[in-house]
Amino acid sequence: MSQERLAALLSEKRSYMPPVHGKSSAWISGEEECEAVCRRALEDPEDFWGARASQLLHWFKRWNHVLVADEAQHKYRWFTGAKLNASFNCIDRHLITGRRNKAALIWQGEREMDVRCYTYQMLYTEVCRVAHALSSLRIRRGDHVALYMPMIPELAIAMLACARIGAIHTTIFSGYAEGGVRSRIQDSKARIVITADAAVRAGKNKPLKANLDPILEKCPSVAHVVVVDHAHMDDVSMKPNRDIWWHDLIDDFTLNSDFPCEIMDANDTLFLLHTSGSTGKPTGVMHSTGGYLTYAAHTTQWCFDMHDDDVYWCTADMGWITGHTYGIYGPLALGATTLMFEGVPVWPKPDRYWNIVEKFRVNILYTAPTVIRSLMRLGEAWTERYDLSSLRILGSVGEPINPEAWHWYHKHVGDRQLPIVDTWWQTETGGAMISPMPYATKLKPGSAARPLPGIDAAVLGAAEHDGEEGKEVGRLVIRKPWPGMMLGVFNDEGKYRSYFSRFGCYESGDGAQVDEDGYFWILGRIDDSINVSGHRLSTVEIEAALTSCPEVAEAAVVPMPHDLKGEAIYAYITPREDVPWSEDLRAKLRDAVRRDIGPLASPERIQFVSAMPKTSSGKIIRRMLRKIAADAEDTGDTTSLANPEVIAEIIRGHNNLMRGKAENAPTENP
Repeated sequence: MSQERLAALLSEKRSYMPPVHGKSSAWISGEEECEAVCRRALEDPEDFWGARASQLLHWFKRWNHVLVADEAQHKYRWFTGAKLNASFNCIDRHLITGRRNKAALIWQGEREMDVRCYTYQMLYTEVCRVAHALSSLRIRRGDHVALYMPMIPELAIAMLACARIGAIHTTIFSGYAEGGVRSRIQDSKARIVITADAAVRAGKNKPLKANLDPILEKCPSVAHVVVVDHAHMDDVSMKPNRDIWWHDLIDDFTLNSDFPCEIMDANDTLFLLHTSGSTGKPTGVMHSTGGYLTYAAHTTQWCFDMHDDDVYWCTADMGWITGHTYGIYGPLALGATTLMFEGVPVWPKPDRYWNIVEKFRVNILYTAPTVIRSLMRLGEAWTERYDLSSLRILGSVGEPINPEAWHWYHKHVGDRQLPIVDTWWQTETGGAMISPMPYATKLKPGSAARPLPGIDAAVLGAAEHDGEEGKEVGRLVIRKPWPGMMLGVFNDEGKYRSYFSRFGCYESGDGAQVDEDGYFWILGRIDDSINVSGHRLSTVEIEAALTSCPEVAEAAVVPMPHDLKGEAIYAYITPREDVPWSEDLRAKLRDAVRRDIGPLASPERIQFVSAMPKTSSGKIIRRMLRKIAADAEDTGDTTSLANPEVIAEIIRGHNNLMRGKAENAPTENP
């Protein structure tokens, strides 16, 4: 990337100072305070993290050492010798601090009337009942329990019940296809699977138990399946001696509502969560009890300025790390009220999010750029119908947010007044790493701002300049350990070591740039670049030029093989609603790229698509788009997709485009 274009990419001139209202009560109330805390955290990290752990959590036994590090093996163990329990920290301790009758979890189902609210006392009772039930099925400390469930309260309850008895939960996104579910159950060797009869999505029931049955034929470790009667389906097949209805199981423990929590070591595994690797093979990331929970509570409190009376809504599915950290463990460890929604933002109408914000007087909203762009595409009239004045802080997660979406979010949801906490982090990091502080950081749309206190982030040179730190686009690394970092990769020590192999510290795999103010601009995966005739072009750069056109809702740019140039640029475009797919639009998009970047960056092919292949957290799976553009026969594992059906549509459109036909032309007979 040229220095001239890089400067242009980072030339977003609009910036916003933190709001004055609310500053006096903020946890971090100004830039000077924030900088002082960051200096202290980097100068004496053990003192800093020890103090935060003491402030945020209840420990049955304090640690002998804050951190024990084996630098040669890149093994880092936090709060060694300490004892605690995550379920106790998220529930029990709040029962004696005035929060017993406070709302802990609010659930909104797809239907407007489907609402359930659990106080901390009620949540305690339900978690203890499920802990009893799991114990009755001979689940013990260290056993693995797979949770293949929709976004219903029973999922959160099951997670906390596993934590209570010391079992390791592995949550499997309910949108996964057979391969994704099977590989995760097999990898974890789960002894029990908890599921539901069906998930409810956009007014339809999506069977889960029926999908699970053939999968379990290849999962010999599973002894029992517990089924929640959620959608009230009539034709659920229950295998004798293996399958048990949730309500039948826990009804046996109605009268005995106490279950003592297991005293866990700080470095015992709390949960296992699989991510999709570059090959599609799931990577089982393990997170600890003490370090992870400390970091979850720490970042939830400071990133979102969480206070006792806040109603907080993280829209992420619990099958992803965002749902774990900022849907359950972070807010409940702080005694907050967390909101859980089963549904989609545009069904039955595109006002669903705003209806929920008004209905429950939500104060903090944390969602994904893909959600923001999809709602932006449908217009701001939907936001104007509702009273969003309860909102105090907005958040963004999952991928870099483009400035256009940032400004729409700020203007039409935040009334031009609310801070937007644009967070960068990963499954492996456990919590946010780079993020603004809402009442202390000047905001630059499109930038994740600066590293949080205690996080030593840097941008190091690309492969040809390993180890050089400077202003070039390079690899985003974290040079010092932090409590939320993964314990390891389950059954794959080599994969764990690969995160540290290039620089001797944690390499995120993302590219980034640091500007003159120390703000980080995340540019996506470091290999998401295209070498056109010897010139390296950033896909994010080209996507930004394409999405600057008002007709474009989303853009994804990948390389395609080219006999002369080596690689050429292939752009997938999702136009805004009611914008026709036309050659005139193609010409306009090419002109926009030529104008913003130069003729070299003009896409060789532009394919219009109705939707991008995405995970539930909103990330576009570009590796599949790269394979389609390269005419690969196999697009790889599609089980990580929330919408696998779009792959066939995109392949058909690609084939038509290469034949000179419209993308949405009927499929030809063989």
